[in-house]
Amino acid sequence: MGYIKHFMDVYIHGKNQKPQPKSRGFLSKSLSENIEFFKREFGKTADLSIKYLNIQDVPSAFITIGGMVDKNTLTNSVIFPIVQAKIEGSTNKEKYEYIRDNIVAACDQLQVSNYDDAFNMIMSGFALFAMDGCDCMLSLGVQGFSFRSISEPSSEVMQRGSREGFVEPLMINMTLIRRRLKSTDLKFELTQIGSVSKTSVCLCYLDGKVSKEILSKVREKLSQVNLESIMESGYIIPYLEDQGDFSLFSGVGMTERPDTVCGKISEGRIAVLIDGTPNALIVPYLFVEYFQHLDDYAMHPYFATFTRWLKYAAFLLSTLLPGLYVGISTFNPEILPGPILSKIALAVGTTPFSLMLETILIHLIYEIMREAGLRIPRPLGHAVSIVGALVIGETAVSSGLIGGPTLMVVALTAISSYVIPNLYEPISILKFAFIVVGGLLGIWGIMILFTVVLVNICSKNSYGVPFTSPLAPFNIFAMRDVLVRSGWSFLAKKRIRVQDLPGSEVRDKNDRR
Repeated sequence: MGYIKHFMDVYIHGKNQKPQPKSRGFLSKSLSENIEFFKREFGKTADLSIKYLNIQDVPSAFITIGGMVDKNTLTNSVIFPIVQAKIEGSTNKEKYEYIRDNIVAACDQLQVSNYDDAFNMIMSGFALFAMDGCDCMLSLGVQGFSFRSISEPSSEVMQRGSREGFVEPLMINMTLIRRRLKSTDLKFELTQIGSVSKTSVCLCYLDGKVSKEILSKVREKLSQVNLESIMESGYIIPYLEDQGDFSLFSGVGMTERPDTVCGKISEGRIAVLIDGTPNALIVPYLFVEYFQHLDDYAMHPYFATFTRWLKYAAFLLSTLLPGLYVGISTFNPEILPGPILSKIALAVGTTPFSLMLETILIHLIYEIMREAGLRIPRPLGHAVSIVGALVIGETAVSSGLIGGPTLMVVALTAISSYVIPNLYEPISILKFAFIVVGGLLGIWGIMILFTVVLVNICSKNSYGVPFTSPLAPFNIFAMRDVLVRSGWSFLAKKRIRVQDLPGSEVRDKNDRR
């Protein structure tokens, strides 16, 4: 019983978490004490660089992290002007203030007075300037670390429109959004998450469109993130979800395109940008948005409507087709036409496995090949494709281990699942569940599981907004961009905010009045 209680305390209640680090205190007036503290905290790290200077008989130093600063900018724009200038002031404090206000005034600068801020600055690419007799340091913006250039996201390719995608540095991603929305209502809120990584996280929204209640909920959820390190946007998605939500579908969207983010925040959404990752999170996110793509709004309305219906059909096909194939062939073969039934019966009779086991086996082999194609080096990708085509295709069918109709169903399911890449994770789990219930209970089992999934989706809320809006609750005006894509002359009449959708629990005070 004691072991079970300890497990519950650690796993569920989190009582075994490490305490948050305490504050290191304020800077000292002694330069030597401050330098010794830096050396003691960083230890024997190789990237800590300390450049000592003697500025008019005042011991001074520049503290940087190697590889994080531009040495040419630091030397030509900061160090040389300070060394060559005639600094006024009788005390060390006055000389420091003269340097701050007159010599390096052109640089981005911020004065820090405690060790925590100083450590955060130098590890963010700033250079610290310290003088003896001053209990503060000057952080100078001379960042020079390397990063990936702006390019088109490989996972969200567009036929028309911009070819720009987010990159890893947070400030560049903020600039990509600001270039597209030149409005004073566009707000960026910076915070830090992670007791060790100190990862910068930015909330992006339009002040006149966003719901204040949703914004306060997002702030509260981010403040409750108790991770030590944030290496990817997926780390904080569980914290942005509602507690007790066991749905396979997420109410947090993800995109790598700044134009998509601009479109979403124009509807009252909130974008969460994380430093070090090119993915932006969008909350709240609705189920119908998984089937919408930015290309839809650059095409003719009739063709955009056609492709949207293709996406709905592909979702149902990739989720239900394997289960229906197994269930109908096993329990209700009279539904199938005679020629198709004879082909399936011949294939099942020549294979050693049952239809359900055979379908599961092929899907597992496909998932293994997919993971191998994602993880192995690119030069070996063609080898995996060739081996997969030979093993799963010709050899497996000709040897009688796998039936041809089953292989055709699996291939059609795999192709359909890539039409909606953002839904691949729930689709991959649901198709196995439908195969099992179809093989055990037939069509009735598939109907029961489909009802369970439908009820789960309809009962889900994303920050007080029904996940299935505007389908349920139904809103006829919002349907102009759900099952069909109306023309821009109609879409531009009024943009519906998420808090204006029927059934939404979030309402601003002005709206309530």
